[in-house]
Amino acid sequence: MPETRTVGAQHAAPLQHIRVIDLTISWAGPKVTQVLADLGAEVIKVESIQWMDAQRGRSHPAKGMPHYPDRDPGARPWNRYHAFNQINRNKLGSTLDLGRPEGRRLFLELVKTGDVVVDCFSAPVMDKFDLGYERLREVRADIIAMSMPGFGRSGPYRNYLCWGSMVECVGGQAAVRGYPDGDPFMPLAYGDPIGGLTGAFAVMAALHHRERTGQGQLIDFAQLESFTPLSAEVLMDFAMNGRVHQPMGNHHPAMAPHNVYQCAGDDRWVCIAVTSDSEWQALCQAIGRPELAQDQRYADILARKRHEDEIDRVLGDWCLSRDPMEATRTLQAAGVPSGPVMEPRHLYADPQLKARGLFKELHHADAGRHPYAGPTWQPSRTPMPIRRPAPGLGEHNAFVFAHLLGLPPGVISAMEADKLIGQEPLEGAES
Repeated sequence: MPETRTVGAQHAAPLQHIRVIDLTISWAGPKVTQVLADLGAEVIKVESIQWMDAQRGRSHPAKGMPHYPDRDPGARPWNRYHAFNQINRNKLGSTLDLGRPEGRRLFLELVKTGDVVVDCFSAPVMDKFDLGYERLREVRADIIAMSMPGFGRSGPYRNYLCWGSMVECVGGQAAVRGYPDGDPFMPLAYGDPIGGLTGAFAVMAALHHRERTGQGQLIDFAQLESFTPLSAEVLMDFAMNGRVHQPMGNHHPAMAPHNVYQCAGDDRWVCIAVTSDSEWQALCQAIGRPELAQDQRYADILARKRHEDEIDRVLGDWCLSRDPMEATRTLQAAGVPSGPVMEPRHLYADPQLKARGLFKELHHADAGRHPYAGPTWQPSRTPMPIRRPAPGLGEHNAFVFAHLLGLPPGVISAMEADKLIGQEPLEGAES
């Protein structure tokens, strides 16, 4: 049985006394609750066997898919999907069909025991379930509820469905990324982790407010609005100068050279960024071309920007015969900002990340033992350990329904038989 919450322990985790009811799916919402769980909150993830978290993948995938250990879905693929298991550590897992009145009644009973409810549905969904903020307040007056649809709870886009990749596009980033002769570039839904980290801050601010006033509140969190400030530079340039930014590849408007250069080996690259004239002079010495430091074509940033393609060719020739780490060490020793372009397989062996202890070995009952990226900061007085792996589907139903809600075994068995709860997705279940 999961440990119960305690208060007042020496150096206790900051949110050890907080219980979070987690209705989120995919990446942005689960990132919110992952941060809260890392800070010690007891996070209870609520899914259903009719509609799993999308990050669990398809319930019956084909063999050989790349998203499972050894490309093998195994007997319970919904518990082996790597993306789900990375983003849902330190959480408990339960299932409950909110599409049925009995499921909604039990959910409200669970809310009575909680402090925070987080969902990332489109704006109307919780109200359609009769589980909107006002309904939650009826059972827990000081509840904090955060609703985080892509575009917020009001405005002409409030009913639109949205993924993190769409936030990037609507937020203005895709239009200024990529290469000058290419299409708009949408890399990997960066709106999700940004929304997740910002959303976690919003919940903690609301908890701080409740600690001082005793009042809960509804947080209307639009993922688009958390992402748009990343476009601040291009927005302000247009507002003040009427200038529309265009894609410029790996170049930079105020640095030259600034690019990624191919190195020796198969698809190996290094990035180099020169921020000042002194760094340019150091770069010329480091690559054995001191005469370039005296060349008036490259005398200052404006001149170097005009001849950027020529500089790229020189650096490209120098890098092509060197390993990325060799190039990095040579340039860093000269005081030139540089770093290798790392593939995921290289990160696990990276000496810096090893020294910092970012990756933690974790055993998952269905997925086996693998390294997982841990919390991204380490407080000195309140450690943030990985207490448990991501939950299997409905793994902690007994804790939720027997221990927290006090239901007798016979009732829980009847709920399982009626498919109100369970540990295996129904055939054809959505995800």
